[in-house]
Formats: sequence, C-alpha cells, structure tokens
Amino acid sequence: MTADGAGGIDVRRLDATEVRQRLDGLAAVLADCVAGGASVSYMAPFSHEQAREAFAAWAEDVERDGRLLLAAFLGDTIVGTVQVVFATPPNQPHRGDVAKLLVHRAARRRGVAELLMDHAEAEARAEGRTLLVLDTVTGDDAERLYARLGWTRVGVIPNYALYPDGRPCDTTVFWKAV
Repeated sequence: MTADGAGGIDVRRLDATEVRQRLDGLAAVLADCVAGGASVSYMAPFSHEQAREAFAAWAEDVERDGRLLLAAFLGDTIVGTVQVVFATPPNQPHRGDVAKLLVHRAARRRGVAELLMDHAEAEARAEGRTLLVLDTVTGDDAERLYARLGWTRVGVIPNYALYPDGRPCDTTVFWKAV
C-alpha cells in the first residue's frame, strides 16, 4: 500500500529486499529515537550499527511472512516506521502485535505516526488480522495518539520496561478490532 499523506509523507510496505536496501535509513530512525530517550527495547549507548542489526533481523521475519514493516518517507528519506508482528500461536491467526512505531525527532508533529498507524491497521486487515494489540510507555505522546485513534486501553503494568538511561517506566496495553 502506498499513499501520500499530509506534508508529502508517503507510507509504503517494504518487502525483505527493500528493508535490506534501506537498512541505513531505518537504522537512523531507530537510533534517533533511542538517543531521544524512547523506551523501545534498547539501552544507551546504542549505535547505528546495532540499529542496522535489529532491522536486518526483522528483514528475515518479513521474508518469512512473520511480520510486515512499513516506512514513512519524506522524499527519499525515511522519517518513520512501524511493524505488525504475525508470529502468533496457532490459535491466534486473527491477531497481530503492533511494534516499534518510530518517528525521527526531526519529523514529529507532522502526522507521520498517525499515517503509519492507519496503514498498519489497513495492511493487517488485508492480511486477515482482525485484532491488534500493542503496548506503549504510560504518559507518552504515543499513548494519547492510540486513544485518539480508537484503541481501547486495557491497563497499566508498572515498571514494565526501562528507558535507555536505565530509569523504569510503566507500560499501557491497548487493543483494537480492525
């Protein structure tokens, strides 16, 4: 799926080959988010090379149809990304986990995250997924975004994860039928 969004943002689903071709651009977004303090699984210090390795591993999952990966482009530059993970137990073929909604700090407040989420929901639905789940840092901008987009808040898990600097953070869990 390709669609132009506000401000010339183009969201596209990447196949495994394109993920590998665009490792540097994808890694730049992840590394920027971690450097900005986002709790997205990684601890500081976190290098561009480590971010490339993460996306290279995810490319393998994309190749096996275990996840889909979307990227938001401004011109030829990747400014955001999101994934839907399909690697679920056999009794949950209808479910997907939204993961790693990332927007480069220089591209925020332009609707990139909302465009990525709209496309993630549509792509998941096209893959036969009717239920999506996700978690996010409690009190973060993303929590407000998900609520605004119609996601249902399940609850908060205290001290679920750490920020890159080692401080604990609570996590809010959401679900949405798509």
